[in-house]
Amino acid sequence: MNFTVVLGALELGGIFAIMSLGLYISYKVLNLPDLTVDGSFVLGSAVSAVLTVSSSPILGIIGGLFVGMIAGAVTGILITKFKIMPLLSGILTMTGLYSINLRIMNDTPNISLFESDTIFTILEQYDPYHKFIIIFILVILICLFLHYFLRTQLGLALRACGDNEDMVKASSIDTNKMKILGLSLANGFVSMSGAIFAQHQTFADIQSGTGMMVIGLASIIVGTTLIKKETIAFQLFAVVFGAVFYRTILTIALQLGLPSGDLKLLSSVLVVIAIASTSIKKRRKKDA
Repeated sequence: MNFTVVLGALELGGIFAIMSLGLYISYKVLNLPDLTVDGSFVLGSAVSAVLTVSSSPILGIIGGLFVGMIAGAVTGILITKFKIMPLLSGILTMTGLYSINLRIMNDTPNISLFESDTIFTILEQYDPYHKFIIIFILVILICLFLHYFLRTQLGLALRACGDNEDMVKASSIDTNKMKILGLSLANGFVSMSGAIFAQHQTFADIQSGTGMMVIGLASIIVGTTLIKKETIAFQLFAVVFGAVFYRTILTIALQLGLPSGDLKLLSSVLVVIAIASTSIKKRRKKDA
């Protein structure tokens, strides 16, 4: 496996790490299964592609973040105000986003950015590893933001909402607002990941979000299985490490001759192994 392939795996791992950090908020912090992810990832890609073609690649990343936050807020409102089950709320938003994403992309299944400047062309002439550098600067900035935010009073309320909602209600904290805020942040980062992905791959595709939920969960579960420290810093590092490790495993599998159509199956197997190993270890501790 040559260095270019390894570097590409690390770059994609960094992009998926941003998505996984968003999913970490809904899945781990809020303890809510949110299926909006597949739709909000494409939403970010679509917005990023349209703005990049219009010569605004940086605005494409920022726009991807904000439209994703809106999508997450819609799911949060369906859960809190309309009392729809979290799983169904995510499915409804994801389904609606398919039509919205097509509209944004002018009813075309894909948009090419091959001849457009992206955020990665800024450093292209200065450093051969420009993509890797930009992606991991963004990953570090998001980790620093989450590490700070989750330790603020608002962040503590968000974490408490996922741990013990009844206790939070007894403390006169509006849990509905916490859920909407958490899902907005989560899908904002997922959508931002999609925006970066589109510029990295130089195209946006309406089907690019398929399976992103599995990738995000695999990254979180694999990472937190291998790194068991419960502090926020280690948890965030575990998510990033899990995303990079997961992507590297898939790249190695492809290099060894695994058909690309079997990648989804491999993803599922990795998640099952990670969850099963955790369950087995817990049982052994109880038996001991």
